[in-house]
Amino acid sequence: MDVMVKNTGRPGYLQIADDLRAQIRGGSLAPGTPLPSTAQLAEQYDASLSVVKMAVGILRNEGLVIGQQGKGVFVNDPGEASPADDVAGEVAELRSAVQELSVRLSRVEEQLATSTKPRSGRSSR
Repeated sequence: MDVMVKNTGRPGYLQIADDLRAQIRGGSLAPGTPLPSTAQLAEQYDASLSVVKMAVGILRNEGLVIGQQGKGVFVNDPGEASPADDVAGEVAELRSAVQELSVRLSRVEEQLATSTKPRSGRSSR
């Protein structure tokens, strides 16, 4: 089931969170069910890993899913929703997302630096 993030002006991570939330609330992702891996979700939604991690982070904050170190992310039982249950996992995900964004930003800055160098033969007042 390939569900592409649409160019609607709404950020992709919110679209992914909306879709997963609808699956959880609709029962197709029942309590205790593992979410697909970040890589699988990225492929399914044709999105980057950092976008998927941000979407899952939203669902964690809402208490809809809970991470279990080394096992994955699972749909939470609504009676047990507690956003503070997996702070360490969320911090690790945020660090990973920040690291990925830092690498991407470095590439963009490098491309800008090489594309905006003054060309020879021009005066640089």
